[in-house]
Amino acid sequence: MKVAVVGATGLVGMRMLEVLAERNFPVSEIIPVASERSVGKKVPFKGKDYTVVSADAAIEAKPELAIFSAGAGASKELAPKFAAAGCRVVDNSSCWRMDPTKKLIVPEINSDVLGPDDYIIANPNCSTIQMLLPIAPLHKAYTIKRIVVTTYQAVTGSGNKAVAQLKAERSGKKPGEYEAVYPYPIDLNVLPHIDQFLESGYTKEEMKMVNETHKILRDDSIGVSPTTARVPVLGGHSEAVNLEFEKDFTLKDIRKIWNGTPGVTVQDDPANNIYPMPLYALGKDDVFVGRLRRDPSVKYGINLWCVSDNIRKGAATNAVQIAEALLKKGFLK
Repeated sequence: MKVAVVGATGLVGMRMLEVLAERNFPVSEIIPVASERSVGKKVPFKGKDYTVVSADAAIEAKPELAIFSAGAGASKELAPKFAAAGCRVVDNSSCWRMDPTKKLIVPEINSDVLGPDDYIIANPNCSTIQMLLPIAPLHKAYTIKRIVVTTYQAVTGSGNKAVAQLKAERSGKKPGEYEAVYPYPIDLNVLPHIDQFLESGYTKEEMKMVNETHKILRDDSIGVSPTTARVPVLGGHSEAVNLEFEKDFTLKDIRKIWNGTPGVTVQDDPANNIYPMPLYALGKDDVFVGRLRRDPSVKYGINLWCVSDNIRKGAATNAVQIAEALLKKGFLK
């Protein structure tokens, strides 16, 4: 089928092209799309270079599928135009996630809600995806009352300019000698600040984790208390997650559930220093979980540590998996 990738020259867009190729998605024609300043550039796909075109030119080509990673503003303007032309849109921005008329999908968890009338489908926030993949089956088994999560998020979550800032600082450049994405240096530092602060004192990134968890798990009763931080890691987000359940459990049964959950890999042997780390999650599509232990402060609680490549499962791979779910259901041909 004809597939457009909107935002094809960006960090996530380039990875989307790679994932489409790796997973052998049935692409007959790839249509890379970007802003006017990038039109005419070349991007690679399956060993060939393709010319970037404008959104209008892409719509005229009548793609069956468009995968977006061009920011909320572009998605708000362009996704309805693609959809109106009969194109299924999978959008990686925050634009449509909390729209009650749009589905928010982690395929392993809730692809069952996708229907024939869904022409704009939202891809969740990267931190939400990696947290929910291992805990959704635990909620089904034990009913989660409360989640307390702290994230340690890589600079790739802020795009190419953030990667450039970290590399510039690491090479010894001083503020003013590079374009700064963050309000402070990121190298040798931790910023407890992702996205804009709200009147509540929480950031938009933190509230995404609250609201998206409720929507994806279809349960507004779950308490979610998040803190998100940016760390000087190039790629791969890490999360410390505390869960309180309604029901009792055994750690053995939790590991058994995880071992049977697609997309989850257990790395949990602390005696041999085996636990998830972002350096070793890069380039992989799974969410890696470990450091599983009981929380002694509550009756039915656990702590866990999870890591995932935020550009792959947290963005590009999840979007392609949504497209695969549409294909499997017969909504793409």
